[in-house]
Amino acid sequence: MSVANKNIVYGLYDAPEQLLSAVKEANADHLDIWDVFSPFPVHGLDPLLGLSESRLHIGGFIFGLTGTLTAFLGITWIFTRDWPQIFGGKPYFSIPAWIPIIFELTVLFSAIGMVLTFFIVNGQGPGVNNPILDTRITDDKFCLAFDATDEDGGKYRAFLEKTGASVVNEKSI
Repeated sequence: MSVANKNIVYGLYDAPEQLLSAVKEANADHLDIWDVFSPFPVHGLDPLLGLSESRLHIGGFIFGLTGTLTAFLGITWIFTRDWPQIFGGKPYFSIPAWIPIIFELTVLFSAIGMVLTFFIVNGQGPGVNNPILDTRITDDKFCLAFDATDEDGGKYRAFLEKTGASVVNEKSI
């Protein structure tokens, strides 16, 4: 999604309760919310924005299963076909001795896969320039933003002031 040449009207709130109240009121007034920014997750915000549960855990399971199979098949091939040696009297095919390696590769594949998936899905990572509306959003403020590119931002400004935003601003990104 390209965000070039957008006119964003946003308001900063001091508390998560104020933000939740403003989002509820925006939904009641049928205003299209462009995005909501918060320095930490706000409980109850996802259903108000109509966001579904993340499916990242499904990807984590698939990546973990790939790591398990990679480890098991790799160790099986190495210790039974490629380099069969008896270590400490153990047989060639000794699953209990392989459990730590299989576990570690499961965790490694799952972690790396989920991080890469998260970055790709959210359009983040090296070389991506994401616009910043206000630096206080990542510190102590909660932001409710509207896209006013195709219309007058006055109604959004009035709404944000009415709902108790401590700062109302407009920015082209």
